[in-house]
Amino acid sequence: MSTAERSEKSAEIPDTAEFEGEIRELIRSRDVTFLRAPAKGGGDLNNLNSLIQRAAGDSSGEIDSLIMQLQDMRDYLHDEAERIRDEIARYVQVSHAIREHAEALSDRMAQWRPGIESPPTALSHD
Repeated sequence: MSTAERSEKSAEIPDTAEFEGEIRELIRSRDVTFLRAPAKGGGDLNNLNSLIQRAAGDSSGEIDSLIMQLQDMRDYLHDEAERIRDEIARYVQVSHAIREHAEALSDRMAQWRPGIESPPTALSHD
């Protein structure tokens, strides 16, 4: 996931003040006149319970959505960790193979050095 995608996902999560404002707006947009006028037979309590359940239901849905996003992020991070482990293991294998080839090449060149290091014979111009 790119940095832009992560910042986009984090932008989806409202901060506390913004979240509280949204809750206030939700309550204002609902018909709460039943709280102001007395009703017969305990209707106020039922209506209040209904309002609380609706608000809690909306919050629960948001929390469930956030939990799902976090689980997706956890799965993504787990997959990335596995991918990186695999990349490191391949890097180690390639590094060892290159080192072995370099040592073999160095050994072969060491066999040639005695002939190379001897001074060249002077050519005579007779």
